[in-house]
Amino acid sequence: MTAQGKNTLPQPRVEVRLAGSGGQGLILAGLVLAEACGLYDGRKVAMVQSYGPEARGGASKAEVIISDEDIDYPLCNRVDLLLALTQQSADTYCWDLNPAAWMIVDADLVTHPPSSRAIKLPFTAMARDKLKKPMVANVIALGAICELTDLVSRKSLEKALMARVPKGTEALNKKALSLGAKMAKDYAEIAEPEMPEPSAADI
Repeated sequence: MTAQGKNTLPQPRVEVRLAGSGGQGLILAGLVLAEACGLYDGRKVAMVQSYGPEARGGASKAEVIISDEDIDYPLCNRVDLLLALTQQSADTYCWDLNPAAWMIVDADLVTHPPSSRAIKLPFTAMARDKLKKPMVANVIALGAICELTDLVSRKSLEKALMARVPKGTEALNKKALSLGAKMAKDYAEIAEPEMPEPSAADI
């Protein structure tokens, strides 16, 4: 843990992959994260996105590189943080993880995370049960990422989010961001103080 009570991701460059199925809002989450880090936190960012052949239900991912230096190549090659909201995305997009990478998964939709270092949080269930809007699971996940790591500031993340969400949904999305942060804070209070060392299966 850092002095602020958070684990830090590798600096000065971090490779992030947000993955799930079409319709879960991972592309929007990537845009919000990239803009929060680039426009408001003043870092260099690059983002790429890809969809499966299906508009909904197919594979979907956004990759965001956040750096203090110029980014020559915009694609991830050693992912430091993988958010996976489905089992398929966890299995498909874990192949190039840094051995010390973080994996954060939806606790209900990813039943067998392919890493001993996975953090399981019920993003979709909380969005459905607490906010009655399953589609904001992506925003809850962003709030959790913000709380668990030093990747982005909460203030910047909220500014970027408010600039991207449809008018009339600002209050809902602020609640989702706060819910994710609270969920992660509660997790951190009962979890191990440090991420476990990577096992042989993770390397």
